[in-house]
Amino acid sequence: MNQDFDLYRPTEEHDMLRESVRALAEAKIAPFAAEVDEQGRFPQEALDALVANDLHAVHVPENYGGAGADALATVIVIEEVARVCGSSSLIPAVNKLGSLPVMLSGSEELKQKYLAPLAKGDAMFSYCLSEPDAGSDAAGMKTRAVRDGDFYVLNGVKRWITNAGVSQYYTVMAVTDPEKRSKGISAFVVEKDDEGVSFGAPEKKLGIKGSPTREVYLDNVRIPADRMIGAEGTGFATAMKTLDHTRITIAAQALGIAQGALDYAKGYVQERKQFGKPIADFQGVQFMLADMAMKLEAARQLTYAAAAKSERVDSDLTFFGAAAKCFASDVAMEVTTDAVQLLGGYGYTRDYPVERMMRDAKITQIYEGTNQVQRIVMARNLP
Repeated sequence: MNQDFDLYRPTEEHDMLRESVRALAEAKIAPFAAEVDEQGRFPQEALDALVANDLHAVHVPENYGGAGADALATVIVIEEVARVCGSSSLIPAVNKLGSLPVMLSGSEELKQKYLAPLAKGDAMFSYCLSEPDAGSDAAGMKTRAVRDGDFYVLNGVKRWITNAGVSQYYTVMAVTDPEKRSKGISAFVVEKDDEGVSFGAPEKKLGIKGSPTREVYLDNVRIPADRMIGAEGTGFATAMKTLDHTRITIAAQALGIAQGALDYAKGYVQERKQFGKPIADFQGVQFMLADMAMKLEAARQLTYAAAAKSERVDSDLTFFGAAAKCFASDVAMEVTTDAVQLLGGYGYTRDYPVERMMRDAKITQIYEGTNQVQRIVMARNLP
């Protein structure tokens, strides 16, 4: 058991990474978090800071110009950015989500072409799976890709696409053989500048307002056949394999948001006085903080274990990826809600960050598969 634990315990390098990302996030990202949320604008300051420090896509292998970070290091980066700004944490998280299909199944030519600009910070990557009528039932998608000589022509609508309009590259799942359902779906790289690509208006969301969520419209988008990721008909399998790994990044985002809320609430209750003493001295408050910290630490251990399994591609990764995402996001919602409670009336105002954290936490229970779907995934993959 101890040997297995060592396989996912953070190393000294991981600890140093956390310290450096935390310092960067507090100096360069936190000062803009409230404004980004209030204005619903893309956190350009965060992107600039992450790119300048090679933290925007740390998962890209070294042979494509990336940092070659392992899954746990990627989790730590996302966690520490999310601690100060949930929207900004979607830069490294979605760069991994969008590009991982290329890393898992793409040709060497595709990897060279698309991972190198991503690693340099010249482009971002988004992931196009969901559609207006295909959310949890992703295999029911209607976007079509029809072969035409050395090209494919794509038509359809993708919905809920994170960072749409900002990203230069999009991994798009499309039906190439309608008769085969999930085995008739293929994956492609579509570029923002391809003729026929356009975007809907930004969604008006409860949280993560700094990360644009838009529809992506594909209107007779003609792309070279060599932009297919893997063989025809393997796109859905690649999409599901990708989510096994990237659900852990959503768990990381949830951890960070929850940690930010706990840290703020802990400081507040030590300063706030009622009945002649800090409210941190009251047992009811202490019990709330203890439960918040306990659940958060349990979520962190599960997430780090899942990250180690992602790195090793263990046979039980599907279960652990779903479990980490589900548990950590439920904990984040609970911890942020309790943080608002601990601040009382102040917690309910936008003058304090915990209400933003509570709103940001909610989406972690929904995207990359709702927590109800995660429980189905877990039940089908019990270790």
